[in-house]
Amino acid sequence: MIKRCPWASKPLETAYHDSEWGVPLHDDRLLFELLILEGAQAGLSWSTILAKRDNYRRAFDGFDPEKVARYGRARIERLMGDAGIVRNRLKIESTVTNAKAFLALRETYDTFDRFLWQFVDGKPVHNRWRSASQVPAVSPLSDRIGKDLARHGFKFVGSTIIYAFLQACGVVNDHLTSCFRYTQLAPPGKPAKKRSGAVAPR
Repeated sequence: MIKRCPWASKPLETAYHDSEWGVPLHDDRLLFELLILEGAQAGLSWSTILAKRDNYRRAFDGFDPEKVARYGRARIERLMGDAGIVRNRLKIESTVTNAKAFLALRETYDTFDRFLWQFVDGKPVHNRWRSASQVPAVSPLSDRIGKDLARHGFKFVGSTIIYAFLQACGVVNDHLTSCFRYTQLAPPGKPAKKRSGAVAPR
């Protein structure tokens, strides 16, 4: 029997867990998508956002930051009437704000990927949690990245949102050690060691 992280209990969650969650990601468009979706999740369940993911891709032009950055008031009002996404004005407006900040950040770092992965020297943090209760909601790493993103003008980038984002895009491998995906993602040949940025279980 395949063992998975306990949160991956529904078909959409299982598919996402098995193919995406925790896989090191270096595609700027997909990184922008995950950053926006994690912000949209605030106060909601991830399964709710996964169920609306295709609608989000349709509504936000495939998460092309250059297109989203040009959205004006009329487009935002149309999005407020779109039942396929979370109709929260602050979250929708922050998506446009974040697209602009995303493009500005790339002027400095060339890619968002380069900005993000510099915090871990280009190598994922592999934690070794045995139970879901050990997995933290924040870390010193998510604190640093969230504050730096806020300094660059991003919204909805608190430490909790950013930690979930880091888990999603593989900067942090938080699959439980009993999960079949943990060993697939951890470095081959030797047990993974915790790197700076993880925090002790609370």
